[in-house]
Amino acid sequence: MITTDFAPGSPCWLDLGSPDVGAAASFYGTVLGWDYESMGDGEDMEGGMFRKDGKIVAGLGKLTEEGARPAWMIYYSVADADATTRAVEGAGGTVRVPPMDVEKWGRMAQYSDPLGGQFAVWQPGTTKGVDLVDEPGSLSWTELYTTDVAAAKEFYGSVLGWRFGDMTLPGGGGTYTLITPAGLPEERMHGGLMQLGEQDLMLTGGRPYWHPVFAVTDCDEAAAKVTANGGSVQMGPQDAEGVGRLAVCLDPAHADFVALAPART
Repeated sequence: MITTDFAPGSPCWLDLGSPDVGAAASFYGTVLGWDYESMGDGEDMEGGMFRKDGKIVAGLGKLTEEGARPAWMIYYSVADADATTRAVEGAGGTVRVPPMDVEKWGRMAQYSDPLGGQFAVWQPGTTKGVDLVDEPGSLSWTELYTTDVAAAKEFYGSVLGWRFGDMTLPGGGGTYTLITPAGLPEERMHGGLMQLGEQDLMLTGGRPYWHPVFAVTDCDEAAAKVTANGGSVQMGPQDAEGVGRLAVCLDPAHADFVALAPART
């Protein structure tokens, strides 16, 4: 599970880069019950924060990088963004955005792993991360679709210190790799790695990518809201044994995410 103590190596923040901030704010407000708080003035909104019941759950910004696709960026907590940057370079990754201070809130950097999967890190200052996780309408899991799980394990293990455990998916669905931050028990697992062929990664032209999983109360209701508001459902809703009921979704700009109603325990 994800918690807000944000131990090193655990997900602590996420933001969406979208070509239309207003449309994205409206979509996620309807689908996940989020309120949008703009950081700018006037009609031309450049970005801001999503809140759920008054608590910050994500950020939203105007997509400005040339050639970039609309997507969610997931940030992992680190003690030292500069040291992490050196580790990324040493492990064969690419530095997309060098470490930079974000006022007094913290220090961030963005990278690509050796196969092209994009992720980011956050060194906390006055802000450790989002205010709400693992509740309906908030981040509950992170997931990497990659063409080479073994390579991903080697890279992220060396850069972020993650521990990994493999499980066999039911029905001959292959192997799923679970991620746990270093030094934490298995109940603090926060994500997974799934190996797919390049032909299955159409969103990125075959390049690996991370996406968030958002907890919802009713997966079928969430999926219906996705399609009714200009998005699409790529898979599901369907039951995943021991996990819950999930749907793989795209928002109107084709940023991907998963809606999951967790299994009752």
